[in-house]
Amino acid sequence: MAEMTTTDGSSDHSNRDLVVCFGEMLIDFVSSVSGVSLAKAPAFEKAPGGAPANVAVGISRLGGSSAFIGKVGDDPFGYMLADILKKNKVNNSGMRFDHKARTTLAFVSLRSDGEREFLFFRNPSADMLFRESELDVNLIKQAKIFHFGSISLIHEPCKSTHLAAMDIAKKSGSILSYDVNLRLPLWPSSDVAREGIMSVWDRADVIKVSEDEITFLTGGDDAYDDDAVLKKLFHPNLKLFLVSEGGKGCRYYTKRFKGRVEGVKVKPVDTTGAGDAFVSGILSFLASDTSLLEDEKRLREALVFANGCGALVVTKKGAIPAMPTKEEVHRILQQEGLGPR
Repeated sequence: MAEMTTTDGSSDHSNRDLVVCFGEMLIDFVSSVSGVSLAKAPAFEKAPGGAPANVAVGISRLGGSSAFIGKVGDDPFGYMLADILKKNKVNNSGMRFDHKARTTLAFVSLRSDGEREFLFFRNPSADMLFRESELDVNLIKQAKIFHFGSISLIHEPCKSTHLAAMDIAKKSGSILSYDVNLRLPLWPSSDVAREGIMSVWDRADVIKVSEDEITFLTGGDDAYDDDAVLKKLFHPNLKLFLVSEGGKGCRYYTKRFKGRVEGVKVKPVDTTGAGDAFVSGILSFLASDTSLLEDEKRLREALVFANGCGALVVTKKGAIPAMPTKEEVHRILQQEGLGPR
C-alpha cells in the first residue's frame, strides 16, 4: 500500500514524518473548582487524557502526522476517546478495545497554583491488558518517531507489549522518544518505579524529564547540577536530553552542546498537558527535520516554539481541548518578542 488512509478518511501523504505515540489514554474528571482537594470538589468535568494521546493530538493540531497505539475499554468512554482522536485527525487504527476491563478513569483536583492531585481507578484497566499480539506492527514500522512514557511499563502484559513495540520501532529505524511522566502512586514502590523507568533508559534517543523527575531518578541530586545530570542520566547513545522547567523554560543537552531556553510568561489556569504540549512542539519539528539535533541555533528555535506550546495549554482547562495550532503558537511568540526575526 503506497499511502496510509487515516481513520477520518483522508490520505496521509506525510507518512515519512509520522509520530506514533504508544501508551495510555483515559478519562480525566477534573474538579470544577480550583484550589480545593479532591474530597472537597463540588463537581467534576469530563476530559480526555493520557500523556501519549495528548502528544498525538498536539502534533496533529500543529499540522503534523500522528498515530496512537493503546488499549481502552469496550465501553462508552473508550469509544468516546477513539472518536476524539479521529476528530483531531490522529490515526487511531492501532487502538484496541477490551471486552472485560474498563477504560481508566482519573480524578484530578487543581490547586490554586494550577498544579494537580490525582486519584486513579485502574485495577486492572484496559490499557494494562494490552497484549503483544494486538500490536499494529505495520503502523509502528512507519514511524519516523516512536514516542512513549513510563506508565505502560508498570504492569504485565502491557510492559512486554511496550518493549516489543520499541524493538519493532528501533529495527525499523525510528527515533525513540521517551517522556518519563512519573506517576508514583501507580507504581508498587519508589524503588520499583526508579528501576522500571530506567530499564529502557539506554535505548531512547530523545528523553524529556521534569526537574522533580531528575531529583527522583538520581536519588536526590540537585536538578540544576549539570554534572549530576550528565553523569547519571546522559547515556552514550542519547541524541537529545531535555529538562522542562515549567513556566521558566527548558534546558537541553546533546553530546556537542547544552544550554537553556527561557519560557513564555502566562497566567496558569491548569497545568494539565503542558509537558505533553511541549513534547508535541519539539517532536513536530524533529519529525520533519532530524538534522536540527546537530544545529544548536535551529534546536533553540524549535525549543522556543515548544515552550510556546506548553505556555498556551496552561491558559485553559484540560489537555486535548487546549492543544494549540501552529498559528496560535506563532502569535504568542510574536507578542512576547520571541518569534522569528
